[in-house]
Amino acid sequence: MILCSHMNYYIIQVKSLKEDEYIQRIEKRLEFRSKSQAFIFPKRELKIKKNGKTTKQTLPLFSSYIFIQTEEVDRQLYNIMKTTPYFYRFLPNNQSIQKLEGKDLSLIQHFLQFGKTIESSRVIFDENERIIVKEGPMKGLEGLITKVDRRKKRARIQVELAQTPIIFDLSFDVIEKGGENNATNL
Repeated sequence: MILCSHMNYYIIQVKSLKEDEYIQRIEKRLEFRSKSQAFIFPKRELKIKKNGKTTKQTLPLFSSYIFIQTEEVDRQLYNIMKTTPYFYRFLPNNQSIQKLEGKDLSLIQHFLQFGKTIESSRVIFDENERIIVKEGPMKGLEGLITKVDRRKKRARIQVELAQTPIIFDLSFDVIEKGGENNATNL
């Protein structure tokens, strides 16, 4: 993954569940210019509780969305991407390919700082049962949390990327408050 400050980020939408395959195909087709761009498909670890057992599953963070880091999307890159199977569109649309800026760019950079796979955040709940994120990928995104499921230890996050609303769940672990009752017993 290239992480240079002079590079720009763009978003493409591809067929859901075919993101990794699209990246393999496009990277093979672009081998001749491999240093010019990087394709990023962030994932998240989600705890799934089934029949009393908790397991971790790795799922897409933004299902069907892939981020491209490159200086620009030139005609050659655009044509190769567009003709690779499973490609749907650039966001916001193919007629207006725009690099991520402002809040969109900050959001992507926020998640990328946690690596290719985002793990659980560490949280506590205050006396009013509100979630307080102490560390992890949800830190700083508290205002975007729309639902908290304490039993499943998940928080639903709603963001907007390139004028497209996206909703996803992130896992959390409840930690003890210093000097108070165990937060998991609230």
